[in-house]
Amino acid sequence: MGGMATSSPGSSRSSSTAKPSKQERKAAKVEAKAAKRERRGQIWQVFKTQAREDKRLLPYMIGTLLLGGAVFAVLAWLTGMWWWIGLIFGLIIGAMAALIIFARRVQSSVYKQAEGTPGAAAWSLQNNLKGRWRITPAVAGTTHLDAVHRVIGRPGIILVGEGQPSRVKNLLAAEAKKHNRVAGGAPVTQIVAGQGEGEIDIRKLTKYVMKLPAVMQPSEITDLLQRLKALDAVRPQVPMPKGPVPSSLKGARQAMRGR
Repeated sequence: MGGMATSSPGSSRSSSTAKPSKQERKAAKVEAKAAKRERRGQIWQVFKTQAREDKRLLPYMIGTLLLGGAVFAVLAWLTGMWWWIGLIFGLIIGAMAALIIFARRVQSSVYKQAEGTPGAAAWSLQNNLKGRWRITPAVAGTTHLDAVHRVIGRPGIILVGEGQPSRVKNLLAAEAKKHNRVAGGAPVTQIVAGQGEGEIDIRKLTKYVMKLPAVMQPSEITDLLQRLKALDAVRPQVPMPKGPVPSSLKGARQAMRGR
């Protein structure tokens, strides 16, 4: 059958499996180096800001570093090893522990400055809930900057209110009623973010949400999101602050996560 054209098996895949050119690889390396340099710069700026505002940071970090070196040096000497090997290993462990202390104290400072500011709960949820979670800030609010934020996930619909407790509870109840109409049997959970009795601190808000029972399948969540579009289409936009974190610490969490 001489009229039929043939081609080698590899020719059809050549375009999809073609290796990047030398110039493309070089450009990718340059971009990766620039990203690392930017991240180091962010961490250094965060460190300087934190050290200026947190006078215990440096003593804690230096003390942890030296303690790690000393403990492992002594352990090495007691077990008959060269003490300097233990010292090097201990300094490495101490440095890692010091970085953990740094990250946690930065996180504590960020949350401390965020507490009580409008939008803090939404900021916390958006920065910590990833993956299949869907967060909609300020689905409802008042002129006093009380707000209700919505989280959709395996536990169903979670409504998170923040602001003056008595106003927020009324706002939450009204939103829960609206959402129950379109929930299609999905659970609607109400949470008040704050530090009062029965409220959830924004530091613990994400963990609290993630520990709620997972009762919905991904396909059910997709259907629920479609039903909620109709509810959202008829509600006015609620203006909310872009974020409660001071600009000096705005990049702290992203820098420590390597974003």
